[in-house]
Amino acid sequence: MNKALSFLFIMALMVSAACKPSAEARKSTPERTTASARVMDDISVYRPKYPVEDASAPVARVEPTNHANAKVAVLLDSVASVNKGIKYAQGYRILAYNGSERQTVMNLRKAIIKRVPEQKDYLTYQQPNFRLKIGDYFSRIEAQQVLNQISDLIPNAHIVQDQINIPKN
Repeated sequence: MNKALSFLFIMALMVSAACKPSAEARKSTPERTTASARVMDDISVYRPKYPVEDASAPVARVEPTNHANAKVAVLLDSVASVNKGIKYAQGYRILAYNGSERQTVMNLRKAIIKRVPEQKDYLTYQQPNFRLKIGDYFSRIEAQQVLNQISDLIPNAHIVQDQINIPKN
């Protein structure tokens, strides 16, 4: 035990001596502190110099010669026709009810239709549960706005991610 303590003491002494600054480093000379702050060489001769154009001279207008408008229109039409075939997207719906009571879900559905008639409702049955989801929303903010309108009817309703139908406008 005594050997271990003496060994640790010697190691601590060696580490502290190694970290101690030398006598030369302890001297603070003005030459040492300002040498890094001032620049000795003038390197401006190596910088590139560019001619300055006269601002009063008239500028010639360049007209495009290769118009790609027809090509771009064809590409946009093909993209639009592909996009017309897309029927579903990832989005959000409001899960209004998830339970096994049929009469409860039907009454709730009628109340929601009266409150927000423009929203489409999706009633599914997976034995033994009924699920009532409302709306097709691309963003969570849109879903939250409708949820705020019906939150007094359904305090436990929440927003879920789901595959939504893309409206055909």
